[in-house]
Amino acid sequence: MKLNAIFASLVAAALLVGCGQSQDGKSGESSGEQLVIGATMLSMQNEFIVNVSDEMEAKAKELGVELITVDAERSALKQVEQVESFIAQGVDAIIMNPCEVEASSPAVKLAMAANIPIINVNSETSAKPTAFVGSDDTESARIAMRYLVDKLGGKGNILMMHGFMGQAAQLKRDNGAKEILKANPGLKLLAEQTGEWDRAKGMSLTENWIQSYGSKINAIFAHNDEMGMGAVKALEAAGLKNKVIVVSVDAIPDALQAVKKGTLDATVFQNAKEQGSKAIETAVKAAKKEAFDKEVLIPFQLVTKENVGEFLK
Repeated sequence: MKLNAIFASLVAAALLVGCGQSQDGKSGESSGEQLVIGATMLSMQNEFIVNVSDEMEAKAKELGVELITVDAERSALKQVEQVESFIAQGVDAIIMNPCEVEASSPAVKLAMAANIPIINVNSETSAKPTAFVGSDDTESARIAMRYLVDKLGGKGNILMMHGFMGQAAQLKRDNGAKEILKANPGLKLLAEQTGEWDRAKGMSLTENWIQSYGSKINAIFAHNDEMGMGAVKALEAAGLKNKVIVVSVDAIPDALQAVKKGTLDATVFQNAKEQGSKAIETAVKAAKKEAFDKEVLIPFQLVTKENVGEFLK
């Protein structure tokens, strides 16, 4: 029995050392070891999220930090489990790109209870994390909808394509759009439905709307470029693109090229590089117990054919 107890103690000590904790209870950083940050991302099938993740990787390498990135595959339950795994591994900080406002919140509470800094990037949770790095999604929708108000002269029929329901960006872009609609009674929201941030689903949804509303459609606001590009493809196939204005959010490379060609009327630039790099910088500062901003908001910018050259690489 004594041998078993000794063996258990040795295993526990080994686990602590392997998880970035020294046997005196100090973190890996204080003992001169490399900081380890765990990151759980909404979906690595989403181009914008991949862009954020790539920049996080680049900044982590620049700062000499080990970054472990996992894909939550749009599952808040899986995301919570991933954060539990990071806690068990004893990482120095966690970055979370939340799947949902409410369902991803337990992950924040778990990390905070374990005294591990957790930084939400790009999207939010109802539970308050150590810090948030992203942009004001309500404002992105206001920018997009004001563009449509201007182009339509304050009158017309609009369709709105939502992102993944329950995610902060979807909720806030919906709120921002409805705010502008309320202020412009000449605009009518014909229909709204989720395309789940997905290009193929955005195309399919637009095809259904064309069947239902046809020539009544004056404009489409898609919560992201993936869906916006899907809408453009469906409208082109139906011979309606020259009659329908499409605006979306993110300014991914495909969307910028489409704006340049004139197929996508406008997009709203969201700075993936800034979000990714600032998330890593904030996580490192929090892990080292240095001063950091608890909220880093990066502005959105409207991109049209007139200024798209500024955003193309």
